[in-house]
Amino acid sequence: MTQRKGARSMAEVTPEVRAGLAAGTLETASLPELLVLDFRALLGVALGKTSAKLKAKLVGQLDPAAGVVRRMEQAGAILFDHFGPDGYDTLKAHPSDTVRGWAAYVLAATPDLGLDEQLTRLRPLADDGHFSVREWAWMALRPNLAADLATAVPLLRAWTGERAVNLRRFAVESIRPVGVWCRQIAALRRDPALGLPVLEPLRAEAEKYPQDSVANWLNDAARSKPDWVRAVCRRWAEASDTPATRRIVQRALRRIGAEPATGA
Repeated sequence: MTQRKGARSMAEVTPEVRAGLAAGTLETASLPELLVLDFRALLGVALGKTSAKLKAKLVGQLDPAAGVVRRMEQAGAILFDHFGPDGYDTLKAHPSDTVRGWAAYVLAATPDLGLDEQLTRLRPLADDGHFSVREWAWMALRPNLAADLATAVPLLRAWTGERAVNLRRFAVESIRPVGVWCRQIAALRRDPALGLPVLEPLRAEAEKYPQDSVANWLNDAARSKPDWVRAVCRRWAEASDTPATRRIVQRALRRIGAEPATGA
């Protein structure tokens, strides 16, 4: 099946595509398509056979003026409140990539689940074939991981040995110190060495997808600990003279360069 080419701007999204996205029958193919998606209409679809009166009440809780990440969080909370923990299994195989993203937020909101069980249950979404679902998966679980790094880091370290490239990438991306469209992890900004058990196994990662995450992780850390990042990159370059490591190191140092500034 040929992948649909996504619109390059919100103005390019056709009425037919907008309708398909809102009905949950079409996946987004670009960020502009996500940004124009009618979240309220799609939430009504995700609520299934809920009565019209209750559905209107629940959909009305969604703030259409909020940013897209906040709307994802809101939708996930609404669906969790309505379906409870079973909502994850109800939504995780939905045809809409956005609804599958909401499933990740439902799982993250489920109480009495340890990080190990949350990660185990999240695997299908972390390895989803759609790029946006993979992003929502780590973004949904990131606050839980950040709140308990002592538990999260060993669990994510195990994922660095997974055969699935998407799972290896998730292990790194989910705990980037700064990241994109997410809150910073203050503990990792103060002491990025806490994340080394996840980074070290991937210093010679062959695939560019997780390579970029490793490099971006270190680039994040360089904002607060540039000399630490230089030292890590220098050690990696000496220990692993491979094209993969050289690429990671080069990208990791793009903000600060290989040598400390004069007088640093």
